[in-house]
Amino acid sequence: MLDLADELHRWVEEGRDFAVATVVAVGGSAPRGPGAALAVDGDGTAIGSVSGGCVEGAVYDLCVEALQDGRVVLERFGYSDEDAFAVGLTCGGVLDVLVMPVRADTPALAAWLAAAARGEAAALARVTRGPADLLGGALLVHADGSYAGTLTDGSQRSGPAAAAGPSGSAPVTEPERDAVGRGPSRSATGAEPKPDATEAEPIRDAVRAGPNRDALTPGPEREGVAGASWPREGGVGAALEATAAAEARAMLDAGRTGTVEISEDGANCPGGATLFVESSVPPPRMIVFGAVDFAAALVRAGKFLGHHVTVCDARPVFATRDRFPEADEVVVDWPHRYLRNTATDQRTVLCVLTHDAKFDIPLLETALRLPVAYIGAMGSRRTHEDRERRLREVGLTEPELARLRSPIGLDLGARTPEETALSIAAEIVASRRGGSGVPLTGNGLPIHHDRVTAPVVRAS
Repeated sequence: MLDLADELHRWVEEGRDFAVATVVAVGGSAPRGPGAALAVDGDGTAIGSVSGGCVEGAVYDLCVEALQDGRVVLERFGYSDEDAFAVGLTCGGVLDVLVMPVRADTPALAAWLAAAARGEAAALARVTRGPADLLGGALLVHADGSYAGTLTDGSQRSGPAAAAGPSGSAPVTEPERDAVGRGPSRSATGAEPKPDATEAEPIRDAVRAGPNRDALTPGPEREGVAGASWPREGGVGAALEATAAAEARAMLDAGRTGTVEISEDGANCPGGATLFVESSVPPPRMIVFGAVDFAAALVRAGKFLGHHVTVCDARPVFATRDRFPEADEVVVDWPHRYLRNTATDQRTVLCVLTHDAKFDIPLLETALRLPVAYIGAMGSRRTHEDRERRLREVGLTEPELARLRSPIGLDLGARTPEETALSIAAEIVASRRGGSGVPLTGNGLPIHHDRVTAPVVRAS
């Protein structure tokens, strides 16, 4: 829901009731990943998307129904063998979609939307599989470990997530487990989204699982909780929420969105319930060193990709707000000194466009020893060879030098600043997602890669 956070926060402030459908698991060539969402308010206004068009109409109808009957439902959409253009994914993928009504006074979700709209770090954990009375239960977990909300009843328990301790169970971003199955008190199906339609039995347009049905058996029943407009009554105790909060905090610390399993009694073992955790984190940083003409185009590309963009140059005549109006920050400082004193993390992207040894060498000596996501440097191949020689002379090792993307960008034949910025942005995305950078036409490679090192985030 991160891409809808601003608008949904406005809906909450206006007192609107709405229903939101969120992709909580995917399989095969699904067009959108976990966290994609579509929301519908009481007037029928819709925002967002869960599939890029494949199943939007059916999901819209489910949202309208959820607003009317107050039920939380989990639906599976897959490829229809009978009619490829029926309600289904013609690309052969499988989506599990959680649909829940949201009342204007829903506390945890409203607070998470407010935090996400402000760009603060917070996680929203919702139950997507387990006992029927838990489905859709939600916790808001803050970066300091505190949490609020409930998975089980209306008492709105809150407390420190650290009390439960880390679980050691591995969060996942793919549907490695059956998101429609049941907890230990009911028979589990063991089913999960298949890689593509050729490897799986064709799935009906919308798979609706009832309390005692196989999760892939079509039928009129729908998994849900009557009157499940949150908060709800009934529960299993604070231990479950403390454990869920600890798991969500671990996901938040890693900046990840995905699923994690806990047991119904709060013990740290799989089998009881599946949580879908959405991590709202501040936008990743892009620091562009060198206030050159290419930098202005790269700033625009970085903002388009959702980065918080800083331009840094030691020359005050070039590093001005007038030249870079779209940058979040324009800093006049020596690049290596600024990098040593500013905050970076494993999502940070560093782009060195100065191609001047007096700036580049001390800057890259610092950058290549930082745990950042991407380091690229502009320059000709001759400049690159000279740069590598100088960096070896100051003590950088071969593994450290291997992290440098130089010359920066993918081979697009780029010439203009805008084309060059596109080349650099494409390499950043390929590096982040594990892409090869080669044309998709005729190569047989998957369109979407499983490797995800950071969540999709909103631009600030």
